[in-house]
Amino acid sequence: MTWRPAQFSICCTGTAGTGRARLQRLRKNSGFVSGHRFSDTVSPSKPDAPLGAGIENRLFPQTVRPWRHGGQRVSASAAGGNALHTIMKSALALLLGTLALSTQALSTQCLAQSVPGSQSPASPSAVRLTVKDAEALALKNNPAISVARLSALASKQVTREVSSNLWPQTYANLTAVDAENNSRITAGGLNNPTVYTRAAGGFTVTQLITDFGHTTNLVASARLQARADEQNAAATKEEILLAVDQAFYNTLQTHAVLQVAEQTVASRQLLSDQVSALTRSKLKSDLDLSFANVNLAQAKLLYLDAVNNDKASAASLSAILGFTTLQAFDLVNDTEPLAPPPADVDPLIAEAFAKRPEILGLEFLSESAEKRHQAEHDQFYPTISALGAFGDSPVRNDIIYGPYAAAGVNLEIPVFNGFLYAAQSREADLRAQATRQRLIDLRNRISRDVRTSWLAASTAFDRVNVSEQLLAQANLALDLAQTRYKLGLSSIVELSQAQLQQTQAEIENAQAGYQYRLALSVLRYQTSGL
Repeated sequence: MTWRPAQFSICCTGTAGTGRARLQRLRKNSGFVSGHRFSDTVSPSKPDAPLGAGIENRLFPQTVRPWRHGGQRVSASAAGGNALHTIMKSALALLLGTLALSTQALSTQCLAQSVPGSQSPASPSAVRLTVKDAEALALKNNPAISVARLSALASKQVTREVSSNLWPQTYANLTAVDAENNSRITAGGLNNPTVYTRAAGGFTVTQLITDFGHTTNLVASARLQARADEQNAAATKEEILLAVDQAFYNTLQTHAVLQVAEQTVASRQLLSDQVSALTRSKLKSDLDLSFANVNLAQAKLLYLDAVNNDKASAASLSAILGFTTLQAFDLVNDTEPLAPPPADVDPLIAEAFAKRPEILGLEFLSESAEKRHQAEHDQFYPTISALGAFGDSPVRNDIIYGPYAAAGVNLEIPVFNGFLYAAQSREADLRAQATRQRLIDLRNRISRDVRTSWLAASTAFDRVNVSEQLLAQANLALDLAQTRYKLGLSSIVELSQAQLQQTQAEIENAQAGYQYRLALSVLRYQTSGL
């Protein structure tokens, strides 16, 4: 029976798109020649070489005698070992074929065969969502925005309530009395009015003439309070938009980390399978297999954490968008190129002082407190009002005249009320001072927040480039470590360290872009709003 020369290749693990280059380097460094027969690696002087020696020589070239180009090939039938070499070739072909097939299957199927329960592609019913769509959806559905808007509308009604004292107060009265003859009220009051049997109807009108600024200052205070509540509603809107951006980019970030975790499990599963096959062939030690399995277990733990974080971020996004149940969204990445943050922070601080709704609202609140203090102080002045009444008594005692009408002016002068007005005026003054101090403190905090946000955005922008460089170097280090391990020049420890560093670099690179976009959103929120 004649055996044809067999050709096999060993796939290298690593990042996508570099497998062919690494394979060529591996062939070049290990002395492989296309079409080289397995019998060529067996010395004719040692026909009883152990099974698998050919594979060991291919993986560890330092044990192979140098290949001499143009030299004589060694016949496998020399020294009378035809039967033994036939068995050796069959076993070697079976082993390498199994390794190649398992490598190809794991490379194409990835995590679907290595981790049970891996996520399937996005559901066809998932709603495509950009960050602008998410913000619009939150403005429409989030109840916190409705609460702030309704509170601002309610404050406007308080202004109308207070200003109603400036308008005439008109009351209609209908009275019917059945009294004993010559009845008088003799208890419960200083006067003793006579009560007559009657049925009458009429109107009473009162009009405030002046209270020397008390009511007008109350109206101004209420109007400023309403404007402050409008700014608070705008601040709530900005906070919700920032929370939407945070949830959106956090979800994209956890998606990216999950993909890295899936790729990590797939690559480490592949390495574990290869080392396991080599260990069964006595070409690798149990220590190598143990390290490979430990790395695989760590990758699976990373995958489980990534799945949990991905689901938690999806729940947070659904909640901030105003949904009570988990929604399926297909998030769309921003296509705009990343631009660096502003070079100077001082204009940003000035812009924040002029535009931040929290500052504007507190300024209105401070002015409202001042008007309130003036209104409370104006209670010491008299109140002048006009009164009028007219009506008729169709059914009456003969002593009572039919139609009636009267008008007058009333002057009310406060004399003593137990220091009530003085205490109210002092309370309003202290609250106005406290509001002014709150405004100063808010300005200081906003200046600090804008500066720290600008620094965070600048650092995040620099991290984007550095993380790309780190990933490139980590990929190169992993390629070299894999090649050295395949050639037997290093231990599994070096390869494990390179895999760990490459995984960390993948995660850093996946997070860097989203962290910078989120930092820009925070900076815009701290300055002029989203």
